[in-house]
Amino acid sequence: MDILSHGLWGSISFGRKSRKDFWLSFLFGLLPDFITFAPFFTAVFFGIFPRPIFSLEAHPPVYDMPLFVHQFYNVTHSLVVFALLFALVWLVRKKPLLPLLAWPLHIIFDIFTHTEAFFPTPFLWPVSNYHVSLVNWSNPRIFVPNVVLLLVLYLWFFLRKRAHVRLANRFSDRTSV
Repeated sequence: MDILSHGLWGSISFGRKSRKDFWLSFLFGLLPDFITFAPFFTAVFFGIFPRPIFSLEAHPPVYDMPLFVHQFYNVTHSLVVFALLFALVWLVRKKPLLPLLAWPLHIIFDIFTHTEAFFPTPFLWPVSNYHVSLVNWSNPRIFVPNVVLLLVLYLWFFLRKRAHVRLANRFSDRTSV
């Protein structure tokens, strides 16, 4: 799935409680891909690595990506690693950090929207390298419903929130008389 969709799914799923939770969930939804690809694309920008060739028809060859990108991908896309991190955060804070759940949501979406051809999701790493190869997220059968569903959910969320605010204002106007 594209990185922006990951952030939006994280926010709508785990960030509705407050503005802070919204943005934390958004960031944790982006985090696995950001940690994986930002260092590489920063190095590409500064000319340290050659720019990979992307096209609508195909991804660049996987071997065009440096080894560290694959290593970061294994770590950031592992439910095992996430579970250990979530438990550690819970232990330190003495309560769970619910916006952090946008991270495994990212991994779960990637399990079903990546193919073996380009970064299959190693969700059981380091225990296993098992992965699923289904339909790529850029396929219109996945991409279009994803965008439509996000638009519908966010429209519903903001309209509902606006109606709730109006109702609260009406109630407060009546009680202040």
